[in-house]
Amino acid sequence: MIKIGGALASIPGALAAVCDGVAAAGRIAPLAIVPGGGPFADAVREFGRRHAVSSDAAHWMAMLAMDQYAHVLLECIAGSVLVEEAAAVLARVDPVGIAILAPYRWMRAADVLPHSWDATSDSVAAFVAGALDAARLVLIKAADGGDELMDGCFRSVVPAGLPVEVLGWERVAELPRLLESSG
Repeated sequence: MIKIGGALASIPGALAAVCDGVAAAGRIAPLAIVPGGGPFADAVREFGRRHAVSSDAAHWMAMLAMDQYAHVLLECIAGSVLVEEAAAVLARVDPVGIAILAPYRWMRAADVLPHSWDATSDSVAAFVAGALDAARLVLIKAADGGDELMDGCFRSVVPAGLPVEVLGWERVAELPRLLESSG
């Protein structure tokens, strides 16, 4: 399971490099991708600052922002398909393939995360990784780092024992090795 951070969209060349690296890794291992929210979630934050938007509305708008970023990833990751639910993810990645999750419908039905900015796409990725019994979760972000780069709810959502790696986008070439070590 891979989460591709939305902040990559603001770094020249980063999104293209990550999409190419993920496409190459998808030819050797099945991949499920959870998108970040990127500029679409930033627009929700800005709108929320300017207008009286409840935390519930902002939460669901941010989930829709992830769906929008999923369409961006679909455009730039060769061989990928867009899916909206668990069964479709599993069907699309067996034995190889790249499924990009547009998470709004699944997350709306499950409604498992707090409706606040403490739960971002990192926590969505952790929930999805647990629901799909993923062998590993790789968070591809703008920079390398540890827990300080994850949202406030992440550690309470990530399944116990699930290996988590935060991979700065410049290290995307390491993705095949990480996936191989997942078994």
